Amino acid sequence: MLVWSQAKCRHRFLNPQEITLAENSRVLDGWINPPPPVYMQYFFFNVTNPDEFLAGKEKAKVTQMGPYTYREYRPRENVTYLENGTKIFATNPKSFVFLRNMSAGDPEVDRVTTVNIPMIAVMNELNSYSFFVRTAVSMYMGSMGMGLFMNRTVHEILWGFKDPLLTKLHAMRPEVDEHFGLMYNKNGTHEGEFVFHTGEKNYMNYGKIDTWNGISQMNWWSSNQSNMINGTDGSVFHTFLSRKELLYIFAADLCRSIHLGYVRDMEVKGIPAFRFAPPSDVLAPPDENPANAGFCVPAGDCLGKGVLKVSVCRQGAPIVVSFPHFYQADERYINAIEGMNPNEEEHETYLDINPTTGVPIRACKRAQLNIILKRVRGFPNTKFLNETIFPIMYVNETATIDDESAAQMRMLLLIVTVVSNFPVIILALGVILLVVLIFLVCRNRQRKNEVKRIDFTEAFHSFATTKDETAYTQVSNQAEDSPENRNNQPLRNGSYIAMSPVEAQKC
Repeated sequence: MLVWSQAKCRHRFLNPQEITLAENSRVLDGWINPPPPVYMQYFFFNVTNPDEFLAGKEKAKVTQMGPYTYREYRPRENVTYLENGTKIFATNPKSFVFLRNMSAGDPEVDRVTTVNIPMIAVMNELNSYSFFVRTAVSMYMGSMGMGLFMNRTVHEILWGFKDPLLTKLHAMRPEVDEHFGLMYNKNGTHEGEFVFHTGEKNYMNYGKIDTWNGISQMNWWSSNQSNMINGTDGSVFHTFLSRKELLYIFAADLCRSIHLGYVRDMEVKGIPAFRFAPPSDVLAPPDENPANAGFCVPAGDCLGKGVLKVSVCRQGAPIVVSFPHFYQADERYINAIEGMNPNEEEHETYLDINPTTGVPIRACKRAQLNIILKRVRGFPNTKFLNETIFPIMYVNETATIDDESAAQMRMLLLIVTVVSNFPVIILALGVILLVVLIFLVCRNRQRKNEVKRIDFTEAFHSFATTKDETAYTQVSNQAEDSPENRNNQPLRNGSYIAMSPVEAQKC
């Protein structure tokens, strides 16, 4: 009953108008313009032995470069209410500003040797063409001095450069963009148009995605379950979280939804939190997690543990995502590249969420971009390659609640605690008042007893004083031993003592 009463009190305090995306809610402004600063850090893997690797003499050796840190601004725009305020439409454009003081170097100066992704993408596209077509393209690439590895500045690889091979293809197929960059055309753009549930009808649906780009289910995976758009975008969750539940997040850059499980209790700036992180079965193969069979495209074409091929939503490029340094991945991927050192502290993705409000107070999203390198007939420079998932770079996107918001949340949680424990507080006050009342009654009785003792003492004192005033007087003024007196009194056995009138009156 007490637990039910406390939950009931909390729900009354955190009413739907407060913890929803309704127009007059307390959290709407923070959802549209998140106050905590978001930082995006990029780490690159620089290949130190490309020639030896291509010749089949050594496995690839990489060194990590970075971080190259950018402040990320992500306000929501075009906010529009739908269906009587039960749903809300919004886009989430992101813009990036480089922070030199939080970076390891200058991205416009630092150069990195990495896989020539445009060339690999073209080779992968030609894999279904005839051997003669592939051979002709390979000869053309060779004449232009193109190789499987390229050396470019960090800024070029991130934000784009004009690639000679893509320029040639653009002349024949205008729909092919002649520029390439991992973040090309992503500065100032959004990942799609979202419709969210406001939580007005059911607080459990607060922040959940209803549609993305007009669809409620994707179509590029091989099962209906894998194509589902589950959960929120990771910015909010429903109130009163349980340690036993799984939280779902739709990650547009991963082209799928993932789930997070409870790890441990945390505290961030004095705010209690539950840490949720993706368990190892999120990227497990179907023999370990049958639910992941739908992420094998075509059906049955699966990779090992800890990696996910996302070619289906990346224009056919052989792109593979994983956690940084192949954290939680199969040992064969880690051992194939010299320089991989996975560890939980640096490479785990997690959310620290206040369970009462469902607000993430610290977030760390980490993902690694890889590409599949393998032997392709008609391209002689691949003849010594065994299929390898080659790391390109990884991102570390972090955000922590700011001090002002933390102070407001601590005050909110204090009020919620007081309200939810109101029955206990009333009971405790009743007990205290009862103890005080008993104390006062006992004190009053003690004082009355003290008054009675004082009265008795005074009475006894009066009695004692009266006795002291009793006098044994002589019958006459004559001396007791005079012969006259002895002759006038009868003989007694001893001295005769006469009592005074006062003494006789008391008897």
